[in-house]
Amino acid sequence: MNRRYRMATLLIAIFTTLTFSGLSQTGAPPLDDDFGPVDMVSPLIGTQSSFELSNGNTYPVIARPWGMNSWTPQTGKMGDGWQYTYNAHKIRGFKQTHQPSPWINDYGQFSLMPIISNEPVFDEDKRASWFSHKAETVTPYYYSVYLADYNIKAELTPTERAAVFRFLYPRPGVDNGFPTPWLIIDGFDGGSDIQAAEGSNIISGYTTKNSGGVPENFRCHFIIKLDRPILEVKKWVKEDTEKGTHTQLAVRFDVRKNPYVIAKVASSFISQEQAQLNLQEIGNRDFETVKRAGRKVWNDLLGRIIVEDGTTDQMRTFYSALYRSLLFPRRFFEINGKQEIVHYSPYNGKIEQGYMYTDTGFWDTFRSLFPLLNLLYPEENKKIQEGLINTYKESGFFPEWASPGHRDCMVGNNSASVLADAFIKGIRVADKKMLAKGVVHGANNVHPTVKSTGRLGYKYYNKLGYVPYNAGINESVARTLEYSYNDWCIYRLLRSMRRPEKEWETYASRALNYRTLFDPTSNLMRGRLKNGRWMEPFEPLKWGDAFTEGNAWHYVWSVFHDVQGLIDLMGGDGAFTDMLDHVFKLPPIFDESYYGFVIHEIREMQITNMGNYAHGNQPIQHMIYLYNYAGEPWKAQARVREVMNKLYTPNPDGYCGDEDNGQTSAWYVFSAMGFYPVCPGTDQYVLGSPLFPRITLFPGGDRYKPTVIEAKGNNDTTPYIESLTINGIPSGRCYLTHKELTEGGKLVFTMSSQPNKERGTLTTDRPYSFSTDPSK
Repeated sequence: MNRRYRMATLLIAIFTTLTFSGLSQTGAPPLDDDFGPVDMVSPLIGTQSSFELSNGNTYPVIARPWGMNSWTPQTGKMGDGWQYTYNAHKIRGFKQTHQPSPWINDYGQFSLMPIISNEPVFDEDKRASWFSHKAETVTPYYYSVYLADYNIKAELTPTERAAVFRFLYPRPGVDNGFPTPWLIIDGFDGGSDIQAAEGSNIISGYTTKNSGGVPENFRCHFIIKLDRPILEVKKWVKEDTEKGTHTQLAVRFDVRKNPYVIAKVASSFISQEQAQLNLQEIGNRDFETVKRAGRKVWNDLLGRIIVEDGTTDQMRTFYSALYRSLLFPRRFFEINGKQEIVHYSPYNGKIEQGYMYTDTGFWDTFRSLFPLLNLLYPEENKKIQEGLINTYKESGFFPEWASPGHRDCMVGNNSASVLADAFIKGIRVADKKMLAKGVVHGANNVHPTVKSTGRLGYKYYNKLGYVPYNAGINESVARTLEYSYNDWCIYRLLRSMRRPEKEWETYASRALNYRTLFDPTSNLMRGRLKNGRWMEPFEPLKWGDAFTEGNAWHYVWSVFHDVQGLIDLMGGDGAFTDMLDHVFKLPPIFDESYYGFVIHEIREMQITNMGNYAHGNQPIQHMIYLYNYAGEPWKAQARVREVMNKLYTPNPDGYCGDEDNGQTSAWYVFSAMGFYPVCPGTDQYVLGSPLFPRITLFPGGDRYKPTVIEAKGNNDTTPYIESLTINGIPSGRCYLTHKELTEGGKLVFTMSSQPNKERGTLTTDRPYSFSTDPSK
């Protein structure tokens, strides 16, 4: 059904007449209390997933944007990375979670579960209750569900470090025959303890259950404050020398006069005292007040992009993707009694001053998630960048995959991209010397225990120009290509910082190392031995091995910074676009022998009927936009629109692979706006095909500098750009600049059902490439 997002026209019409006092705290325009962007969000998108097939591998994150703590209904067993799946029938509890993905799993976790029973039920299978999505309400700021086996309605609404629960119990002897209401608190195995006293209304405890990346003294302390005294306490403890102590506590209370039980919950990674301070985020506010505040925060931040005239499904998909883009990395800092910003360091186990963020993998998120933060939420990314400096100070390395500390996962040194892109787009950290020192250190060292942090194989790479296939280092081609791009990022960063030429010239030279692995006989990237010979045999469709979760057809495009250089290697524009075309023309055939089974990423490519294009995984997500570099931008326009319409939906199976900490969502947000940051570290966004007839951006929340993107004649049959004007001036360029998007103005696309093969074909229309950079 087509309908207008009814808030949009009102906002656009009145933004110029609003007084300064009318601004929200985030600087975005104030939104309607009755309807706003958050009402288009479905946190259930992507939850219909499994180990074998990811349709997102998400869970409903009930949280504040970038909140330190998140909450989710728990359908999976304790420790199961698939902690909520759409096809499940029973809920085991309501879980505090910090999980960025099922593959990384969780930490800082415990759960609450209200039940009605003569005696407490400590077996998670036996106490689980049937539920239905028909009796479930899921928003980013509020969750409710009917627990059918107990006739209990459970509700929760979070703050950044706390949450309020409201449980509607049946009254004994009135609503049913069960005499006893209980609340079960499960500290999980892996080390936990919980305490409470009869006559009190306070429950306190800690949990140490984690999946790695923590110091030995790691603890998540929590406190629960009930609105009534506890009448009875029963404790269950299981000692396990391998898994650690598992503690559960059951508390009973009186619900005869008031069946609504309020539980205010907070936690801290610092101490029990800090958990009590964090509980002040709720203070004396009631459930509805906290709920309204959460709704406002989400509307303010989602409202930095206002879309108009799309279908309901398109707007639901768009705002749900934007919601997913505002969850990670999460704030890992707290505010002490002196109002100081402090954090427990997941790197050295100490309490440190300043910001800290975690739960993100830069291999995924450098591509579009962090560029989205730079464009629309720079004030948050400023704090994130300061947190990265603190990570370097506390561990000796910038993170590559953090959850909550360094994790041995994925390849590349893409912290260089995240840091460089932010700096070049005007986000400056206080300690610039530490920034420069840290990126250089990470490029020439590897973490002593976490081999994915820093650069594994850096000695080979620095000497030979590549990581050899036979050096005992897996995924050597993927590492080489990403190191080459990362070197370009370091070059750009150091030069932008006006460091001496002797500091950056080496990285400018290494930025061309991608050439060492280009095989002209196949026009693909190929593993090379220490002696310089090519690896044999070479199977371009083999996943893994020399590549990371992809094959040679996917990774050859990972020359983000020098697409023109890659075009030249392939023999020119025609050969290059033929190779791009061939990705889609190939049948979805594959060689999974490296893994020994068909990994889910392969299966997701196979079933989408787009040839060997594997949008469900990150390495190829920018590939479509590369047509702009070779004189055929209309092919990018058609393909981008096809991917948006085909591979993203507002349903529980709405993604085509792992959502991955906001990266796959941010791809959609950018693409729907009509452009994409192919090469973070430049100030350019490469054109695709805008999805909506009209979008208004408020970069940084500045309502005085809105950027209006109008797409005249836009509909499902008009994916092609006939013309573009920027503030009334015609433009044939295939890219936009950061300045054009952040200083306010109007972009007007005229869309067509037929490609304009004259527009964007000049070499001067092409986006940045290092080979043609006149300043290098």
